[in-house]
Amino acid sequence: MQLDFHYYGTYCAAMIAGYSHEESVQVAYCAQFVDCCSGTFLAKIGGPAAAATTQLQLELMDANTDPVGLQNITRIWASFHFLPNNLYSERKGCSKRYLRKYRLLCDVNSELLPDTVELARGKGPEAAGLAMHVLADTWAHRYFAGTPSLVINNTNYHFTEIVPAEDGFTERPVRFNHNPTAPDDLETGVFVNTVYQGSEHSVMNLGHGRAGHLPDYSFARYRYMPAWAEYREIIKDNPSDYMHAFQQMVYALQCLKDGVLFQLDQYAAEAVRPWEDKIREILEKRQMDACADWKSFGEQLSGCEIPDFSDEAYVEEYMAAGPEEKDDTFLGRFILAALAQKSMVTNRIYSSGSPLAGISVDFGKEGFRGIRDFRRLVTARSRTVGPAPEAGMLRSAGQEQEAARAEDRNREEAAHD
Repeated sequence: MQLDFHYYGTYCAAMIAGYSHEESVQVAYCAQFVDCCSGTFLAKIGGPAAAATTQLQLELMDANTDPVGLQNITRIWASFHFLPNNLYSERKGCSKRYLRKYRLLCDVNSELLPDTVELARGKGPEAAGLAMHVLADTWAHRYFAGTPSLVINNTNYHFTEIVPAEDGFTERPVRFNHNPTAPDDLETGVFVNTVYQGSEHSVMNLGHGRAGHLPDYSFARYRYMPAWAEYREIIKDNPSDYMHAFQQMVYALQCLKDGVLFQLDQYAAEAVRPWEDKIREILEKRQMDACADWKSFGEQLSGCEIPDFSDEAYVEEYMAAGPEEKDDTFLGRFILAALAQKSMVTNRIYSSGSPLAGISVDFGKEGFRGIRDFRRLVTARSRTVGPAPEAGMLRSAGQEQEAARAEDRNREEAAHD
């Protein structure tokens, strides 16, 4: 998904869920900020590196793809953009190494989605917005995994777009090019995707890179053959998926606002119904950027002007705060939410028996043995009333050596699979 849905679309969802204009702007800001909070950004403002929720293209190009580097990539992309659907799913006739990657496949109504939403409860608009980004991306990024993997994320030459026509729909082959500076051409069906790399761990095989931006366009309908499905055909209907994402966001935000437990496969269809035709019109319009349409709709809902998004909006407040005050700033609270989400997902992946996101412990049970950046999360939780939610912390002492040993064990297991 892009800024149009994550920022303006989330604003609209928050308004329909009963939030004020000011609250909706803050929730929407943090939903979009997940795509901005990179290691480069955090280094600029003096924030903790472990709170990164995305990686810039240049960061990925420079990223190591050794075991530790791959774990860092997976922690970021699986936690915030490709939430694993079922960490215990089974598949016959495959090695443990393949199964661990297959279990990171993103899909809707993930077993980790209730944890993601409930983790945001009582943590303000910063955590709520972050959770909405994760939730929405499960619909856009379903069938791809947030780890570099050719055997999971690759697609083949059979890729066709289903395009509206006068008498219904017609299909045409999608043509891909690899020039990242060239815009997608909706008229001719030419889209940019990553260059094919035969290396299993190449960053070119991360997420939906091989499918280009098609998963991020709300209007797109297409057929393709993913590697994880043994190149059997999959049909993706983005307008339907994005509508479900919007309805589920409204439901989740209502749950957080009204103190109701979030449950899977529930949607605020009735709350959305008065505006359903308008939303479908926006979703199905063939355009690369729907910001103007979503913004106009949001301002009709609230009667207020929605400010343009800027990732610099809260930087001054954060940088001016003293060391003991940073966690109480807007960006500070977002950073705490990011650390909590990454910690939870990493812990769940590690607890499933997979080392792909790194080694994790439950600090609530075993004490803190984590990366220094996570100490602020422990401190913040110690100030809360009642028991802290279960979460995992990545170890710092000897982390690289432990990760390397885990990878060696994987190789030994794979040799016997």
